Amino acid sequence: MVKKISSSETKPLKSANSSRPLYMQAALELKEEIVNGVYPVGALIPTEDELCKRFSVSRYTVREALRVLREEGLVSSRRGAGTIVEPSRSRDTDIHKVMSINDLLAFGTDTRYAIDSIKMITLDHKLADKTGLPEGEEWLQVLGFRRTENEGVPVGQSEYYINRAFAAVGRILLRHQGPIFPLIEDMFGQSVCEVHQQIAATLISKALSAELNVKENSAALEIRRSYKIPDGRILQVTVNTHPASRYRHSMTLQRFRS
Repeated sequence: MVKKISSSETKPLKSANSSRPLYMQAALELKEEIVNGVYPVGALIPTEDELCKRFSVSRYTVREALRVLREEGLVSSRRGAGTIVEPSRSRDTDIHKVMSINDLLAFGTDTRYAIDSIKMITLDHKLADKTGLPEGEEWLQVLGFRRTENEGVPVGQSEYYINRAFAAVGRILLRHQGPIFPLIEDMFGQSVCEVHQQIAATLISKALSAELNVKENSAALEIRRSYKIPDGRILQVTVNTHPASRYRHSMTLQRFRS
């Protein structure tokens, strides 16, 4: 018999005191409780309704928080059975990654994304080369800049190219905070299974230099990520351009015996 654990008392999340989006705050709080044994292995954690009431958030926020926990292997959800705490995965069965897709949920939570434009475009030769997508196809383009909470100068430009099949998401992006791909997953019942990242050196264009307050042709890094779903389609491509002085990529490699 699965043990049901009651929800804690209502305690709204304090987004104003955190740079993390609400779903990440909720996920981290639940994760801490799981690690500390509040919800032991095999126990049911509170229902979506109970968690909505506890954190004073929407059902969408709760579902995103639970998605984070599932991707970390802390819980599993079964239709009609609720969300159950799972035992820790052993080193033999774990997949060792430098960066998981779940890490991208937290990526950039210390910045805010200000959208400048949302429109359907047809990829020309230049954009096709930049995004790795076929020339002549229609994609939803979202352009904007990321800024830190305390600084007015942008840390970089972020470009989103969203598959036309999911372009309806554009209607609500101006009201959305946080990563876009989880929103598309939730709206269309999709699941990103692979993210390919490419980092390249580039030069700041004249137009971009004014927006980023750096010299034209100064050094920059261009990070392109392609998000793929199980049927092989690309759900979205992001291209982030950062002045060299405002971005640092850190990676740790470990050796594991087979």
